[in-house]
This record gives sequence, structure tokens and C-alpha cells, in this order.
Amino acid sequence: MDVAALSSTAQSLVAPGKGILAADESTPTMAKRLAAIGLESTEELRRAYRELLFTTEGLSEHVSGVILFDETVRQTADDGTAFPRLLERRGIIPGIKVDRGTKPLAGCPGEVGTEGLDGLRERFEEYAGLGLRFAKWRAVIRIAAGAPSAAALATDAHQLARYAALAQEAGLVPIVEPEVLMDGTHDLATCATVTERVLREVYAQLALHGVALEATLLKPNMVLPGSESGADVADAVIARVTVDVLRRSVPAAVPGIVFLSGGQSDEAATARLDAINRIGGQPWELSFSFGRALQAPVLRAWAGDPENRAAAQAALGKRARLNGAARRGAYERSLESAA
Repeated sequence: MDVAALSSTAQSLVAPGKGILAADESTPTMAKRLAAIGLESTEELRRAYRELLFTTEGLSEHVSGVILFDETVRQTADDGTAFPRLLERRGIIPGIKVDRGTKPLAGCPGEVGTEGLDGLRERFEEYAGLGLRFAKWRAVIRIAAGAPSAAALATDAHQLARYAALAQEAGLVPIVEPEVLMDGTHDLATCATVTERVLREVYAQLALHGVALEATLLKPNMVLPGSESGADVADAVIARVTVDVLRRSVPAAVPGIVFLSGGQSDEAATARLDAINRIGGQPWELSFSFGRALQAPVLRAWAGDPENRAAAQAALGKRARLNGAARRGAYERSLESAA
């Protein structure tokens, strides 16, 4: 394992003003996104949509890397260029989602564990050969009565650590994603407590597995009240609580934190990322790894019509620029109405 090379890649992924586009939706998830705009999901339609994203002019100014799904890794642009190579040519680092989703966790009613460790070493070898340079694995944590349980947290942290060690062995930077879901009626303080507990467990396991932290990135949730709580918390408060949790639980050796949007609207995710970066003085880069918060306006503008390609790419370019501004603490809501 070349830690220096991996660390360089990790730092490039969180370069100032840049973040990551998560285009790693599974086939069932992509079918839901397309159905929402009245389209039937086909392999060709998914390929065409991903090509639209990846060929957006100027994308690399604010997007450092793209997380791909296995299907997309094996697809090509209209000119026959494999998508990982196309991204590299445009100055964007290609990565891959390697977990295989969640299943109910035995002994932990209502909780889930992530699948995909079996055969992962061999898959990593293939992905490295296909030119991929980083990976992502997501664990899902729900807040409910009696949850998360100690058993579920231990399982999630152990799986994330095993994945990360295998990724580094294969020469890929692991993005570690323990997501505490927004779903529920919990308040902000409960989310803060659970998020800190999760992160402490994850970093204890990463240490046990010998993972080089300087060659990793963290993809956490922002600390938010439950979506069913009815609470209206100011962005500045969310930012302060989020940063406080991270400072108590994430080692300074980690080069960057790339927040997930986790069901927030595109504007809310951007505004909160901006509020977090306005605090300043943190040991890590504070960036984004957004999927829906970057793509929702793109899908609406595109609607599956090739004639809407320019409008869709303009929508992606705008959201990328706005999140690039949020990385600098320079976002303003008034920018949403600008062209």
C-alpha cells in the first residue's frame, strides 16, 4: 500500500472549492428517480443520463470526483470512451460504490446491516484495473426506540473498517459513510448524541484494522432533527452542532469530510454546507458528496428529452458552482435566482 499516493488522491478529492458528485444510484433507485419524471428505466436511458452528467462543461471546476455504480463503470459514452476514462480525461477522479445494500440484521429487530464484503478483495482488484481510484461503502443507522443498538453499531463499524482496509490494500481511497438517517421524530440533541457515538465506534474499528486515516475520507450526515419532528432549526445552529460533534470524534489525520445530503433539499444542503464552512478553523476540509442535492434539478430539466440536454447540464453546472461557493463560505440564497 502506497500511503503517500493514496493520501494525495484523498487530498485531491477535497481540493478547495471542490466536492464529489454521487452518481452511484443502484438500478432500483435509479428506476424510482426516473419514474418520478415519468420515464421507464432502461440500461440505455441510464447510460444516456450519466453521459449527460459527466460531459457537462466546466464540471471539474467544482467537482473533483464522481462515485459510479458497477453498471456505469462498464458503460461507454457515445464515442466509445469508457466512463472512468472519460472522467479522468476531464480532470475528474472516478470512484465506485462497493456495498450491495442493506438487509435486516439478525438479532437487532428493525435494524439493518450492509452486504457486500464477500468477494470484495477480488472486486477491488478488478476495479483498480478499470482505473478507479476511490471507493465508497454506506452503513445505515436509524434512530428509534432502542435503536441504534450496541450490536448494530459494532457490526456497522466493523464492516466499514474491513472494507476500508481492503480498499487501501488494493490501492483505492476508502470513503467511509456511516449515515444516521433523518427519518424519525427525534430532536437535534438526540441526533448529535447518536452521530458522535457512531463516529467514535467507527474510528475505533478503523484503528484496530490498521487503516491509514490520512488516506481516507469520511462521508457523514449533518446533525439534523428528525424529518417528522416538526422542528425548525436555523442553519447556523445545525452547523455549530455538526462541527462540535465532528471535533469530538473525528481524528485530525483525516484530510476531509464530505457530507451527504441525506434527503435534504438541494438548497438546504447547500446553505447548511455554507454555514458549516463559515465557522472556519477546522483540521479537515469540509466538502460535499451529494447525489440527489446535485441531480434533482438536472432530472427535472432533462425529463428524458435529448433536446433538454443543454438545460439539464446548465442545472448541474449551477448546483456545482453554488456548492463550490458553499465550500468557501461564500454562498448566498440570492445566488439561487441567478442564471
